[in-house]
Amino acid sequence: MKLTGLRWWVIALIALATIINYIDRQALSVLWPEIVEDLFPDESALERKQIYANISIIFVFAYAFGQAIFGKIFDWVGTRIGFVLAIGVWSLATVAHAFAQGMLSFGIFRAILGVAEAGNWPGATKGNAEWFPIKERALAQGIFNSGAAIGGIVAIPLIAFLTIYFSWQMIFVVVGLVGLLWLIPWLILVKAPPGSHPWITDAEKEYILTGQKRPTTSENETDSEEEEYNPSTKELLSRKQSWGVIIASAAIDPIWWLFVFWIPIYLNEVYAMDVKSIGIYGWVPYVGAMFGAWFGGLLAQNRLKAGWSADKTRKLTITLGCLIMLPALLAMANPGAPSIAVMIMAVILFGFQTAIGNVQTLPSDLLGKKAVGTLAGFSGMAAKLGAVGLTSLVPILTADGNYTPAFVIGASLAIIAMASVWLLIPKIEPLTKLK
Repeated sequence: MKLTGLRWWVIALIALATIINYIDRQALSVLWPEIVEDLFPDESALERKQIYANISIIFVFAYAFGQAIFGKIFDWVGTRIGFVLAIGVWSLATVAHAFAQGMLSFGIFRAILGVAEAGNWPGATKGNAEWFPIKERALAQGIFNSGAAIGGIVAIPLIAFLTIYFSWQMIFVVVGLVGLLWLIPWLILVKAPPGSHPWITDAEKEYILTGQKRPTTSENETDSEEEEYNPSTKELLSRKQSWGVIIASAAIDPIWWLFVFWIPIYLNEVYAMDVKSIGIYGWVPYVGAMFGAWFGGLLAQNRLKAGWSADKTRKLTITLGCLIMLPALLAMANPGAPSIAVMIMAVILFGFQTAIGNVQTLPSDLLGKKAVGTLAGFSGMAAKLGAVGLTSLVPILTADGNYTPAFVIGASLAIIAMASVWLLIPKIEPLTKLK
């Protein structure tokens, strides 16, 4: 049996995994107003916010180290088994949330969830590098990144709807089981890499593998995998281009997490919304994120097909995304009505997703396939450590209910992300071994 367009089936499954990933992680923030009344009835509003922040920080710390761990795991065991390990463990961890009794047990289950969910991103980056030619990678990255946005769109109203019929404990069980069901089509469809997959057509195999070849610098140089630049971890971290990717990720990613963690809490605190009202408003920002993921991927693909270099294309798209975010983040200082606030958030997340797909593509632009997962893992770890920093500051910055300082920090981070790409990666192109 041959399956036409197999690479698109693979990236669709990875996008679906990303949707499930975000439903699982968003469940806590959406359900928090009910959980906090059940488990923490005697704490003050500030104490409750600090408890939530502490649990979130535990998750992001675990997520940060999980990215580095799973970057290596995916390079060792491959994309197929790597995803089985990641989504299998995070789904079971989600189910375990139903048995949490306080901050300690929530912290343990969120730590396990964070480590396992982190595998989705280096795994998706590696899968992208394996299954797509260079000119299609930004679009593929945008497709699976849109899974995060769709997960946000689906999660908030879905979980709010489920509260009508189920307790918060049962909701964690239901959403956790969905991830285990995903393993079935993944194991059936993704039998091997494209070079040896029994279902791939000859034309698609040739298209993928030919499109992955690096430019040669001499007539005698071949395009073999062995001649790709696959540095050791020490050598990888000695290159300023690697640090350009790592710092850009560390700066831009906290902007996303600011909204992932705090949209429901912000709407509850600033506009006094309950879970069902949050379900009506809270999904809107993720619509902007979804369109931004598609826009960033399509823009990059269009420019590459028009003959632009990867350097010019990536820098244009990353810069454009950051420039979209800047005024919108500052506008959150006084958004007015809740409908206006969520629309401004949608613009911010549109800009974020426009940029992030191309930031996440940088490892595969710079390195060979055997090192892509490692750099993607390190940059993902740095991104999550940056998110830890901002998340830990939010309760302090917003103690009086004013979220403006957090949004101003977000605007500053967008500037840092742009600067790191321009200054530390003078030219985005395949690196070669240091002489």
